[in-house]
Amino acid sequence: PRLLSQFFFADEKVTQVVAEINGLNAELDPQQYLVLLNQLHLSQAHLLAVLERIMEECIPTQRHSRDYLVKFPEELLVDNLGNHMLFAAECLLAGTFLEVEEMDGAQLRAQARNLLCSLELVRTVLREQSLSQPGSYPEPVQAVLIQFDWLFAEFELSYVSSLVAVKSPEEIYRQQEIVVLFCETVERALRLGYLTQEMIDGYEPLLMFTIPRLAIISGLLIYPEGPLSLEQSPEQMSQVFSPFYNLLKKIRDLLQVLSAEELCLLERSLCTAE
Repeated sequence: PRLLSQFFFADEKVTQVVAEINGLNAELDPQQYLVLLNQLHLSQAHLLAVLERIMEECIPTQRHSRDYLVKFPEELLVDNLGNHMLFAAECLLAGTFLEVEEMDGAQLRAQARNLLCSLELVRTVLREQSLSQPGSYPEPVQAVLIQFDWLFAEFELSYVSSLVAVKSPEEIYRQQEIVVLFCETVERALRLGYLTQEMIDGYEPLLMFTIPRLAIISGLLIYPEGPLSLEQSPEQMSQVFSPFYNLLKKIRDLLQVLSAEELCLLERSLCTAE
């Protein structure tokens, strides 16, 4: 059950697969080469997962902040993101990654080299520790883990920023405003009887359509100074709504001519229509 013991065997598996790959002629047996590459990917992912648990146990208050992850596109926030970063570092160091601009590439290659060297040091230190005192993390072990964690975070941020447009602080704030708008919309809908707490607690599928529809009405009429304010330019709106700026203006103009009774009837119908 000891994490250092788990790390030892996970590290052994990575070493074994790497040795098999190095001893294989990929041109003569390409299928077996692909099988081994997949095994390496899985074994490295397991190794990093155990290492993550060790760092959480050993240096929980000294870890590099991961707040920058909110800047990343949602499609990148996958469970095995760390393993993708390790693979990218290896490709950069081998000179087989062509998507990175040359100016960024020089800096990223230096970061990748430092990261992979740090990982090798971590593997060596943790293997030795697992064989001597598998239940403790002395200060030298902690120092190695802290350095690796910081290098990994810095590389992750630099690498992703060089490939995709990360969200600006302004866009993050706009998205937070949308979250607030949705929360206020749900609170208002509960108060007016459009929704019930049982529907929310039961994850009623219809809510996936109902809440955004009600939020548009709330954002245009009830909270006109919020994230759907049409007094601002499309460029100032969140990317979620800016492509629909002209359509939102037409919807607002139509909503403004409705009476209170007609608006209530409309909102109730939006809670039932598919």
